[in-house]
Amino acid sequence: MPGPLIVLIGGFLGAGKTTLILAGARILAKRGLRVAAIMNDQDSGLVDTSFSTASQIDTREVAGGCFCCRFSELMEAADDLRIHQPDVIFAEPVGSCIDLSATIIQPLKAYHRGTYRLAPLSVLFDPNMAAQVYAGSADADLDYLFRNQMDEADILCATKSDLYTTPQLPFPVDFSLSAKTGQGVEEWLAEILSGNKIAGSQLLQVDYSRYADAEAALGWLNLHARIKLTKPLSPAVLTGPLLEGLESRLTSLGIHIAHLKVFDQAHSGFIKASISNGSLPQADGDLVADPAVDHELAINLRAIADPARLIEIVSAAMSQVDGQVDIRHQSSFRPAPPKPEHRFPSVVQP
Repeated sequence: MPGPLIVLIGGFLGAGKTTLILAGARILAKRGLRVAAIMNDQDSGLVDTSFSTASQIDTREVAGGCFCCRFSELMEAADDLRIHQPDVIFAEPVGSCIDLSATIIQPLKAYHRGTYRLAPLSVLFDPNMAAQVYAGSADADLDYLFRNQMDEADILCATKSDLYTTPQLPFPVDFSLSAKTGQGVEEWLAEILSGNKIAGSQLLQVDYSRYADAEAALGWLNLHARIKLTKPLSPAVLTGPLLEGLESRLTSLGIHIAHLKVFDQAHSGFIKASISNGSLPQADGDLVADPAVDHELAINLRAIADPARLIEIVSAAMSQVDGQVDIRHQSSFRPAPPKPEHRFPSVVQP
């Protein structure tokens, strides 16, 4: 078959998409397969791109809009990676995106079938969020995005099975996964590599005005800083209190965190950590790296709040860092209305 296999992995913010990509990449690498990744964000400075690159995966980033609105840039990134002859390219769209089948998978099938193969669309969901959505207790805008993501999945996967029990849902779940323990990951890989399912078999009927309103409910913040500490700290010791302080402040103000991640890298190692309201940080990377003075830090925050308020909160947290903080990039905004380059009304047959 021609070209590398593109594996599109959708799912809401914080569902564990990057963690699963890295777990899958490790398994495939042990089989002698070359793996690459394309990350996606409304802005530059994505934590997941830094983490994937630090994990020795050939990674590209499409920034400034979702894959559907930057389809040409997605293909440029894929073509750039194809020079290095990967067997599999994982592609992770923005976690608030829907309508992936009509705007990404069908154009790929129509225009690039001779260059790339396509895996079925895997959509991941956090069981804790699913329980809130189907109990009717989730924010209305997040509920809208979440349900639409579930509805267009070719393969539906519950993640974080080491932390939560998969809830009873009004449709079947194909896999319960834990990228931490490895549960279900081999089986999921076998399914996406098998070619047994049609990629993009489901199409949504999307009201793009409603979709735009739902995305705009989220404030978006990306920050990148270089830090020279007064006293050396390991990445874990630097990021742990920073994340906990941010979570405490956001929760006390009644701000719902859709996604809060930090990536920190020093000469001794790197760490990626995330947190949600009322939880403890979840971390991956070099947890026992040696203390260091110089750090590269990235923060990605998505929350139901005014973007200017998010800047105030994050700036206050960064001011507590004991050392010199050089902010290289800081941006906070609400996503612009999605305007896909292509949108197919029907499924392109293989």
